[in-house]
Amino acid sequence: MSRVQLALNVPDLEASVAFYSKLFGVEPAKRRPGYANFAITEPPLKLVLVEGEAEQETRLDHLGVEVASTDQVTAATDRLKGAGLATFEENDTSCCYALQDKVWVHGPGKEPWEVYVVKGDADQMGKSVALDTVDACCASEPAPAEAVTSGGRRA
Repeated sequence: MSRVQLALNVPDLEASVAFYSKLFGVEPAKRRPGYANFAITEPPLKLVLVEGEAEQETRLDHLGVEVASTDQVTAATDRLKGAGLATFEENDTSCCYALQDKVWVHGPGKEPWEVYVVKGDADQMGKSVALDTVDACCASEPAPAEAVTSGGRRA
């Protein structure tokens, strides 16, 4: 079995475990003081969380889960909203040289995650509408990090 591993230094392990449990719909496979890992079957991913300094922020461009269809993006959106996470949805958006449907959420360390489907190629780099509110896809400079509520309104 092959899967991607992603290791993050997180400022608050408990908040991060709660967020990733909701995001992926599974509990950690292993917990130790200052450490947790998830062995996620769908999508295949080994997610490792290591607790760092209290004032540290996770700094990434963005993270994503590519799915096969818009129906899967819609199902993820419904599940994430049902879990109480703030979402930002985009449909038929051009980002990273691709036409996509997607939904964005943020982890407790302000890391932006997207669940997306590539519907086709785009000739231009594109800029996600979500970039006005998240440090995410295709950004040349980080946008101010703000919480986003369902429907894309700033919190």
